Amino acid sequence: MEKPILVGLLGLGTVGSGVVKIIENHQEKLMHQVGCPVKVKKILVRDVNKPRDVEVDPALLTTSAAEVIDDPEVDVIIEVMGGIEETKELLLRALRQGKHVVTANKDLMAVYGSELLRVAAEHHCDLFYEASVAGGIPILRSLVDGLASDRITKLMGIVNGTTNYILTNMAQNGASYEAALAEAQALGFAEADPTSDVEGLDAARKMAILARLGFSMDIDLDDVNAKGITEVTEEDLNYGKRLGYTMKLIGIAQRDGSKVEVSVQPTFLPDSHPLASVQNEYNAVYVYGEAVGETMFYGPGAGSLPTATAVVSDLVAVMKNMRLGVNGRYAVAPQYEKQLKAPTEIFSKYFLRIHVKDQVGAFAKITTLFSKRGVSFEKILQLPMKENGLAEIVIVTHDASQQDYEEILQQLGDLEIVERVQSSYRVEGEKR
Repeated sequence: MEKPILVGLLGLGTVGSGVVKIIENHQEKLMHQVGCPVKVKKILVRDVNKPRDVEVDPALLTTSAAEVIDDPEVDVIIEVMGGIEETKELLLRALRQGKHVVTANKDLMAVYGSELLRVAAEHHCDLFYEASVAGGIPILRSLVDGLASDRITKLMGIVNGTTNYILTNMAQNGASYEAALAEAQALGFAEADPTSDVEGLDAARKMAILARLGFSMDIDLDDVNAKGITEVTEEDLNYGKRLGYTMKLIGIAQRDGSKVEVSVQPTFLPDSHPLASVQNEYNAVYVYGEAVGETMFYGPGAGSLPTATAVVSDLVAVMKNMRLGVNGRYAVAPQYEKQLKAPTEIFSKYFLRIHVKDQVGAFAKITTLFSKRGVSFEKILQLPMKENGLAEIVIVTHDASQQDYEEILQQLGDLEIVERVQSSYRVEGEKR
């Protein structure tokens, strides 16, 4: 029998347990794929006595990272423990010893991905991270391999299951944001501290990774403009529904010519758009290519086995490269210099709710403000309010530059007839 490939596992939580289960239960398939056994040699944990969902030989467990990283027999390090600074140092140490790395750590790859990939290439090591974005959906490998001959112009996706579950609950059941969040926490779809999810940071990290690969540019987390869903109300969703829209937290990475924009924000999509039908904790990424046209990748964005499947798929890729002697050749340096669009170069339609004084000429003053900036209206609703003397105006604009629109919002707030700008969202996914 061929010499086994030995794995060092950092972390034995939800995903780590799934990795152990798949390696144990799919041994015959793995043998068929790579021609040799795969064994987990050592596992880093915080507490060796903690009860776990998977049965593991206690002799494999250790609380010492050095016992895993510095073991000369370990060929591949699989990192599923999370963290950024300390984890980065451990993976750099592994790569410099010639060990290949598979990680599911989106936070780490969003912040230090470029550095880690460079060190991996210098030491002829593989560094794969398919599970860092959209769980079990093979989107990164599809961008790098399946669409390698195409030129990606836009990536638009639902890449956070927590916020998608909350927005689905609000839209379908009329739940408030607070009630929908509480239910997501009770079901395990949201953390006790959901800030990273609901403020858009988790999705921003994933969009930085997708944009880096899709556009072959060094896109950093700081380049992603992120806004979360904490201010979304049932009224916003109801008005959107009346106008034929569904709201999702959408990550957008778009390239026009040599310049790119990357953002995450609550966005209204036409009900007919494929992303509008993605419900609950599911993820989906919509890819626009010059040659392939429009394609969508859909599936569970998290969970033990879906994410672990992506991790073990990366492990299989590493092992195949080991058998062929081609490790470290997968990473390709960015092809293009990063050029970010200015606010004057980012165009979109916008949904806007305004509370105004119900008096003659009020709407004309608002229309004048928009027309001075060359921004016209596509859809309008005007309704009386329960508050005395106020009316509510809901507008969907035609395309406007981000700068023009932001200046209009500021000037609206200064108008004497405007009581308040209630909400404002981007509108995407319509044919232009």
